Amino acid sequence: MHRHLCTILMALATLFAAQHQTANAVEPRPNVVLIFIDDMGYGDVGFNGATVPKTPHLDQMAAEGMKFTDFYVGCAVCSGSRTALLTGCHYQRLSMAPVLFPNSKQGLHPDEVTLADMLKTANYHTACIGKWHLGHLPPCLPTYQGFDLYWGIPYSNDMWIDPANKLAADINLRNGVTLDQLKAGHKQKNVVPILRNEEVVEYPADQNTITKRYTEEAIRFITEKRDQPFFLYLPHTMVHLPLAVSEAFNNPEKELITNAIEEVDWSVGEVLKAIKSAGIANNTLVIFTSDNGAAVGSSLPLRGRKASVYDGGIREPTLMWWPGKIPAGTVCSEVAASIDMMPTLASLSGGTLPTRKIDGKNIWSLMNGTPEAKSPHDAYVLLHGPGTVRSGKWKFYPWKEGQGKQARDTAKWEPSKLPVQLYDTVADIGERTNLADQHPEIVEKLQLAYDQHLAEINANKRPTADLIRPAKALSPERPTAAGNKQPAKQPNNKNRAKTKAALPGKL
Repeated sequence: MHRHLCTILMALATLFAAQHQTANAVEPRPNVVLIFIDDMGYGDVGFNGATVPKTPHLDQMAAEGMKFTDFYVGCAVCSGSRTALLTGCHYQRLSMAPVLFPNSKQGLHPDEVTLADMLKTANYHTACIGKWHLGHLPPCLPTYQGFDLYWGIPYSNDMWIDPANKLAADINLRNGVTLDQLKAGHKQKNVVPILRNEEVVEYPADQNTITKRYTEEAIRFITEKRDQPFFLYLPHTMVHLPLAVSEAFNNPEKELITNAIEEVDWSVGEVLKAIKSAGIANNTLVIFTSDNGAAVGSSLPLRGRKASVYDGGIREPTLMWWPGKIPAGTVCSEVAASIDMMPTLASLSGGTLPTRKIDGKNIWSLMNGTPEAKSPHDAYVLLHGPGTVRSGKWKFYPWKEGQGKQARDTAKWEPSKLPVQLYDTVADIGERTNLADQHPEIVEKLQLAYDQHLAEINANKRPTADLIRPAKALSPERPTAAGNKQPAKQPNNKNRAKTKAALPGKL
């Protein structure tokens, strides 16, 4: 009897909390479109000063919305960054790998609450169209993580198919690949499948048209769900290597990376046009950012690139757009992060937040231009790689400059001999002048913040989920050179060799 009464009281408390949160939601509750680019750098867009490539649609979005100059992601590579965005948690808290592969054995645990799960509690329709990269088999696919539908490439486009993936009855086989070959374990690097929900519907994926088709699928979803709250997560495959573009953007006079960025810009323009045509612009929040710094393009004027915890690897080109709610043509230079999307969108939608600890903070006061609004992060700590801390204008690294992979960009100057690094990111956006010896009190404070965060994460880690493989599934291991039987077709571009040679061996 006592247990039954406790259960009733807990249920009533949960209902009251949900009703209270819904009552505090912004009315009308916004549709949410979250555009997540792959490997786009801070300096790849016009609104951050780029002149090549041209990004007129993104620049117009910036003119109609708010640019965030100091927006951070949760990892300098793919899977960790997507974990942080979708769960509001640092990926280490959830025991996720920075990068998953088709031969990985674990993925994001379905018990974790994603943005889609949270928005489903507020009766949103949800779709993921694009790159997933949080687990390519049950129970880690998007349809197990709160999404009503999924269409896209389940991991990076430089990977390969896992023979354990279920093949659809109507699969579209391309480039001469036969069903018998696929069932026999055909695998090749840079040759990947397209999944619809949980089945492979195209193999190999036509990467030349992938940006275009993601856009078409996104517009179809927006049009169909225009009269009801919806959440569209649009994580693009581009501009990750191998680069590819549709015929309309295959300009041989430009670098392939430029063409790919310009097609992504076109895609953003088409999505915004569809929202406006549907008459829902005043009730739709569109967020644009990237998963990590540039692999092929530019992260300038920031230091570092993809895989680095210098700002060029984790500080992203970011826009927020919601006519009438987010002031047009504004700039926010407060520290914000992808982990903040969970509590912010929960507040706006009335969705129920996870009961377990998350790391994000509500940044709606920054987004709506509240006067004197400040970052909710006294210290934004990132444990990826050798680690870093951003606090106000200060960026701290608890390690010596010039060490390991992070030393690649110090060839042009003499690295500091100090045991740790501290930079003033306002006066020194390129992080060149180490001020650690001049501000010992700040070093001490940020080292403590780093140590405390590390200890708390290590003490409270949650598990990943084991991927479920059919008993007789063939090996998912990386294909050997001998297995490369079906070369993927790529668009003709005279600068392709130069572009691909720029970053050999990148993730």
